[in-house]
Parts: sequence; C-alpha cells; structure tokens
Amino acid sequence: MRFKKVIFLIILIFLQGLSLSLTSFAFHRVVFVYDGDTVLLKNGAKVRYLGINTPEIDHEGSKSEFMAHKAKDFNQTLVKGALVRLEYDKERKDRYKRVLGYVFLQNGDMVNALLVRKGLAYVISIRPNLKYRDLLLECQRKALKESVGIWSNFFRDKGEHCIGNRRSYRFHRPDCPFAMKISQKNLIKFRSIYDAFWEGYSPCKRCKPSVSR
Repeated sequence: MRFKKVIFLIILIFLQGLSLSLTSFAFHRVVFVYDGDTVLLKNGAKVRYLGINTPEIDHEGSKSEFMAHKAKDFNQTLVKGALVRLEYDKERKDRYKRVLGYVFLQNGDMVNALLVRKGLAYVISIRPNLKYRDLLLECQRKALKESVGIWSNFFRDKGEHCIGNRRSYRFHRPDCPFAMKISQKNLIKFRSIYDAFWEGYSPCKRCKPSVSR
C-alpha cells in the first residue's frame, strides 16, 4: 500500500507541474488597456508587464509624464482585443495582486521588449524577476543610441552624475536619503544619468533624477 501511495503522489506532482507549465502556452484575450504597461484580460486578471516601466498617465486631470499617452496608444495597438500568451518569472503577483508577466503576441513578439525598443518604456529590474533583463537591456541600449521616444528629450541632463545601488538596480541623486544609505559594497557611481540607464538602472521614485527637459 505504501508503494502505491508513493507512486500516486509522484504522478500527482508530475501532473500539477505539467498543468503549471501548460499555462505558459495558453492564450488570453486582452479586453482593456490601462496604460503602457498594464492590461486587463477577459478572465479578469489585471496584468502588469514585468521588467519595464512606462511613463505615468495622470488619471486626475493633471499633466502626464512625457510620452505616457504614446506608450499607452502603442500598447493598445499591439494588444487591445488580441490573444496574448503570458510567461512568468519567480513571482506571479505584486503587492497590488496584479499578475506579473512577460506578454507575447501570437507571432512570438514580446510586448515588453517592443515597448522598450520603441523608447516608450525603460528597463526596471526587480529581484528576483530578472529572467529577460539582458534582452530588455539590449533593446534599451538600441533605443538610447537612436534617441527615440523618451530618449529623444534626454541628452540635456547627460552631465548630471548619480549614485546607483547594485542590489536594487536603482539610481539616485547624490543628496537622496536612499543614496546615503547604500552600503559601500553595493554603491556604484555613474558619470551621468545616461550611463545609469545604459547599465540597466532605473530612477528612484523619491528623488526622481531627471530624464527629460
């Protein structure tokens, strides 16, 4: 009996693993686009694109960030009403209960990467979800070189130096309280904001190092 129970448990674990893996190959219909990096699926799941951040749209009537509406429009063109496939990383949901995923079109293109390549999003690395960091960073470097999208307004601030944290992949103004708490082991100095983005670091939301004119 014990042997049969062990075999049953092994089969059950295998089937559960197979079921989880097959979810990555299922396609879901996008019914609503909130902004450049968040969508709603027909099954009710709110999906936040992993590995990137698009400019914020102000939903209260104030001024939105540079290129925010263009990012939303491009995202909408790609996915509104379309079937998409989700691929996951180490974490499935964020603290807001949104599903975290890399979103793929039926032709195999990753929407996250397309937004970065168009200069409508920048790379934001949050451990432990670093599965496609190298790919997304490659797309960002191409967009930076071509000065497209959010980078078209960028080089005015090239000379401003900043402080990065190797652990969090964030960069800060030198006088930011968070910058002052970075340990020497994790501290990295950048000659410019451009260099920080080139290395795949993203701006601190508190001190907000400038990325545009």
